[in-house]
Amino acid sequence: MSFQQDPAEVLARLAALRAADAPTHGGRVLSYVYDSGRAELDELAAGAARLVQPVNGLDPTTFTSVAVMEGELVGFARAAFHGDEDVVGSATSGGTESCLLAVKTARDIWRAAGGEGRPRLVAPSTVHAAFHKAAELFDLALDLVPVSAYDGRPDPAAFGDRLGPDAALAVVSAPSYPFASLDPVAEIAALAEAAGVALHVDACIGGFALAFWPEPLPDWDFRVPGVTSLSADLHKYGYAPKGVSVLLTRGRDRQRPQYFATTGWPGYPVVNPTLAGSKPAGPLAAAWAITQSLGPDGMAELTAEAARATAAIIAAVQEIDGLRIVGDPVGPLLAVESDVDVAPESRVDPHRWGDAALAAGWQLQLQPGFAQPGGAALPRTTHLTVTPVTERVLPELLPALAEAADAVRGLPPIDGAEVLGELLAARPELAGSLLPSADGGAGADGAGRLELGSDQAAGLLGSLGLLGGEEPLATRLAPVLALVEVLPRPLTERLLVELIARAVEPPQPS
Repeated sequence: MSFQQDPAEVLARLAALRAADAPTHGGRVLSYVYDSGRAELDELAAGAARLVQPVNGLDPTTFTSVAVMEGELVGFARAAFHGDEDVVGSATSGGTESCLLAVKTARDIWRAAGGEGRPRLVAPSTVHAAFHKAAELFDLALDLVPVSAYDGRPDPAAFGDRLGPDAALAVVSAPSYPFASLDPVAEIAALAEAAGVALHVDACIGGFALAFWPEPLPDWDFRVPGVTSLSADLHKYGYAPKGVSVLLTRGRDRQRPQYFATTGWPGYPVVNPTLAGSKPAGPLAAAWAITQSLGPDGMAELTAEAARATAAIIAAVQEIDGLRIVGDPVGPLLAVESDVDVAPESRVDPHRWGDAALAAGWQLQLQPGFAQPGGAALPRTTHLTVTPVTERVLPELLPALAEAADAVRGLPPIDGAEVLGELLAARPELAGSLLPSADGGAGADGAGRLELGSDQAAGLLGSLGLLGGEEPLATRLAPVLALVEVLPRPLTERLLVELIARAVEPPQPS
């Protein structure tokens, strides 16, 4: 067979492209990747995925391997989260799809029960962005309950005050992504059950770690009577490749509205439990193989490694003058903020700290400060996701975190208003685009995200130094996050859309 390019050359180019990526193994990236530290698990997952490479997960009656794997994977999850035989579920493409399906199902059930108008989705302000997307896609009003600036947890009584007949779903996190807070699941579940409102537990990031956590935790899963559904990702602390998650639901009758089915066309009858039609069986097979191989004992062993590493990082950060841990994190993740109780010359800005750590080869995740409507402002933080492999690199990581803090201690936080002011002083013609306008222009808080044209948005990104610059964006994230904090939200969202869209556009011909 003739090839335009030799297959070996294609793979060699891909290897070169991958070499430029952030490292997915070895523990130097403390976000996005979940490294078990076990090469044999990676090989197992790759082998399982290769065996089902041509399989279409669309039809488990034709490809019966899909039915067996999904049933056993859901069974593993159901046992991990203490569900009984009444708990059923589906494998999905990831946490976002699990969350979308939970919201759509709840909305449809609410409508079928006589709900009229636009239902509400009640959740803490720390709820994952997937629920913002779900509310937008399925036309629910997102009703966010403020959380404590100390520990990121919502007050159950304040949450309960939001529950009513027009609430189609309430959501809590176990734990939340921003601050690793375990929401008061049992208290809110009792209030939701009394109000007749379904409750979803979003355990996407840490659920499979909390299920095997070595220390006792408050009940947060199907042991809590008012929990009606739960999502958890296997491509996180199930150590499977992207993307595979599970959505579990208490009660078959409640779960079935999740499905789409039609015979209203001249083709084959269509039945989809998830948003996709045709779908790869590879991630499912990989997750199934890993859970079959590890079992509960293997999962507990890996979780214990991540738990020890998390405890060591927390202890180390607590010894760094000028930084402190946000609240009381639960599971293998945490957030770090500036310790405002010490003198200014001793404080460490978490964003400057994150950039200093990056310069030393450790990638943390910067999170902007957030003004909660009706609640206390939440601090700017730096997020760390800890995996089993992190324990192996602690002798390098912990000194690096301390040295990064030493390098920036006493430097004031980057003021987004000052960054914006300097930009406008150099480019005054941008004021109309970057500042809110009285008539609802492109910079106004109420403006739609699509008002700026693509070329206008790209021009603004270039003026901000975020598009087409010589210095990689990832080396100077603190100023970017400072701008995110001060620019109108619709504008930042529109610019971020343009940034990511431009990143994957075909190259311009030379």
